[in-house]
Amino acid sequence: MDATPFLPALSGLEPDELQRVLAPLEKFRAKQIFKWIARGVADFDRMTDLSAALRADLAARFRVRSGEVSETLESEDGTQKIQIRLRDGAKIEAVLLIDGEGRKTACLSTQVGCPMRCAFCKTGTLGFLRNLDSSEIVDQFLFLQDAAGPISNIVVMGMGEPLLNLDELSKAIAVLSHPDGLGLSKRRFTVSTSGIVSGIRKLTASGPDVRLAVSLTTADRALREKLMPVTKSDPLPELKAALAEHQKVREKRITLEAVLLGGVNTRPEDAAALADFARGLDIVINLIPWNPVDELGIEGKAFVEPSESEVQRFERMLEARKLAVTRRYKKGRGVAGACGQLGSTLTDD
Repeated sequence: MDATPFLPALSGLEPDELQRVLAPLEKFRAKQIFKWIARGVADFDRMTDLSAALRADLAARFRVRSGEVSETLESEDGTQKIQIRLRDGAKIEAVLLIDGEGRKTACLSTQVGCPMRCAFCKTGTLGFLRNLDSSEIVDQFLFLQDAAGPISNIVVMGMGEPLLNLDELSKAIAVLSHPDGLGLSKRRFTVSTSGIVSGIRKLTASGPDVRLAVSLTTADRALREKLMPVTKSDPLPELKAALAEHQKVREKRITLEAVLLGGVNTRPEDAAALADFARGLDIVINLIPWNPVDELGIEGKAFVEPSESEVQRFERMLEARKLAVTRRYKKGRGVAGACGQLGSTLTDD
């Protein structure tokens, strides 16, 4: 980014960890700094209840945040997408979504790129560079809040596979939910996974106690292996067993996300397979009509967006099997900020 030396960021640390990092600083000073960061202050000089000498010392040794916003894009539907350049020059994207009632949701990323290679997702074509640290995750929320004001919900559905970076994500959630800071309820967090069984088990055993969504897309094993290579290492029976245990322990409804690809996974047999997978689980199926990305497809055939009648027909087939179904409506396409499109506008400078 620039020629200045690398300085560690403080935004991803809870008060106790801040105190350890800033030792021998007093505990109440660490709490003051934590509160300033949570309020959106990104410059030590603005932390006016700290002495000038302390502010100068902090600025010499640390940064408040870990990166900077390099571009902001806004869609006609109100969706905002920010591109963030990190200290090593890598870039990520985060998205602000606003629903019909004005509720704001931050969609955060957990990795630079993604290793999962889902056939229908642009991010998977970028390859995987590295995990984000807790500051880089928290900063996405802070940058979005700078632009849009208070945000009530967080979905971890951006770039990357969250459960492959669960330790740093857990730290970020602890910071964002800390009562001395933003104090967001963990009920307001939803973490979406492609189906990492070991990660689900870790989440079950250790938390954080957030809502869980699984990008299932299809419960047809052979088709899912083509669409989502994770199926080979984390097969559907093991995934279902992990979800059943998670639900038993955490006692929360789980969302199964189904990206609908025109003519690919909207057949009657796909509805039957989804119903069979859902049997015994307390779930809701969230239908996501595929958001177009050039050059994505399987077996030499490009994906196409499903028609409205195709989506409605599939929805009726699921409802006829007594499944709870919701629909994700199109948001952010104008800035390539919709599900599966992140990374489409990243370019090298």
